[in-house]
Amino acid sequence: MSRTVITTQSFTDAEAAFAHAKAIYDSGIAHLRQSLKEFVGGRDDFGGRVRACYPFVRVRVDTVERADSRLAYGFVAGPGVHETTLTRPDLFRYYYREQFKLLLRNHGVALEVGLSSQPIPVHFSFAENDHIEGTMSAERRTRLRDLFDLPDLAAMDDGIANGTHEPHTGHDGQLRHPLALFTAPRVDYSLHRLRHYTGTLPEHFQNYVLFTNYQFYIDEFVRLGHELMADDAGEYTAFVEPGNVLTRRAGLPAEPGDALGAPPPRLPQMPAYHLKRHGHSGITMVNIGVGPSNAKTITDHIAVLRPHAWLMLGHCAGLRNTQQLGDYVLAHGYVREDHVLDEELPLWVPIPPLAEIQVALESAVAEVTQLSGYELKKIMRTGTVASTDNRNWELLPHPGPERRFSQSRAVALDMESATIAANGFRFRVPYGTLLCVSDKPLHGEIKLPGMANHFYRERVDQHLRIGIRAIEILRHQGLDHLHSRKLRSFDEVAFQ
Repeated sequence: MSRTVITTQSFTDAEAAFAHAKAIYDSGIAHLRQSLKEFVGGRDDFGGRVRACYPFVRVRVDTVERADSRLAYGFVAGPGVHETTLTRPDLFRYYYREQFKLLLRNHGVALEVGLSSQPIPVHFSFAENDHIEGTMSAERRTRLRDLFDLPDLAAMDDGIANGTHEPHTGHDGQLRHPLALFTAPRVDYSLHRLRHYTGTLPEHFQNYVLFTNYQFYIDEFVRLGHELMADDAGEYTAFVEPGNVLTRRAGLPAEPGDALGAPPPRLPQMPAYHLKRHGHSGITMVNIGVGPSNAKTITDHIAVLRPHAWLMLGHCAGLRNTQQLGDYVLAHGYVREDHVLDEELPLWVPIPPLAEIQVALESAVAEVTQLSGYELKKIMRTGTVASTDNRNWELLPHPGPERRFSQSRAVALDMESATIAANGFRFRVPYGTLLCVSDKPLHGEIKLPGMANHFYRERVDQHLRIGIRAIEILRHQGLDHLHSRKLRSFDEVAFQ
């Protein structure tokens, strides 16, 4: 199959740079899909390995002059050659264009766009409804490995985000510094995992994400989503449920593909629901279930979508005798006993509170509850949240965990919040936590079935409305206010 020769070109216009990257990617994907179609049909004589590579974008900076020191992203940290591979221009078109524009504006040098040497794994070229391998024999699947590139885990590690990445040397003998936290193969890997874990396409995810550890919150979010879709004057345009079941707002015309979704026979591990708004500025809510493992898994993958913020809304154990069931806890620090991020983010790394998020959450609580100042302190406490991976910590020998929690000044305990905050810090995604006290095991107030069900249903509506109001506040303030320099490392990448 003959293919057009692709050359590296320089651009001073973000739209033209993006168009060239898209043309490279689209050509490679078309080549892989056509070749795979022919292979499934029985063809073997391809004249060698079938390969397509990702496009790259590169910027060369030769000055130590700093960009505006108030910026949180959109500039490289110093002189040198900085580059990254790109994928899914259909999904990331607005994101890539914005990053290109910022580099051009902040450095005044051309962007180089060309064909990288990083192969696109054939699995990442499949269209949404392709199930190619299921139609092939075991022998044919083995032959697939000989002709096509498969996912290479060595190209997908999180060394850039973790601060352990070592720049490699290019063909010109110059070091190549990263432009983005994630390479194209790493992004593609997570996009495929998101479909598996959440039951919805990555295209539906919004830039503001709520996580919860209880189904009651999801039930209320679904009720609210359908209620908003019945309002023909609202700001949200569609509501998406697992299986890509899409409901458009009343009065909006249907679009091709709307009816393709179908409820799954069983819910996925961490189902996601999306209240869509123009420019992906709506709200995604994910039920991560119980435990830090799920919390890490889902944030590992959602991070590649570069959300503007994620917030944890869930239930916790109150650790202070002065707290009442239904009180709120606004986390300003975390005790990390979840043990799932210790290798990637050592325990000695502090996870700071982000003022932008803290103020939005406190303001939202005040607005929804109609309390302020000293009265607000009756129902909300700001303090340290401890997260543990031991659901039965109460059964450990006394006074083991209680003593540690007291020494840390913790006011609440759960199993997920510290993980979500730590991964937000690690992946430079603004994070926050607002929990609701559902029991007080240190003071004899444990969850009882009848009491718990009544309490949950009574409090969930208010708690969810607070989370949604916080997102509205953050959205209104704008990205320049939201994204924090606190999350930048010494040698930070340019892409947000």
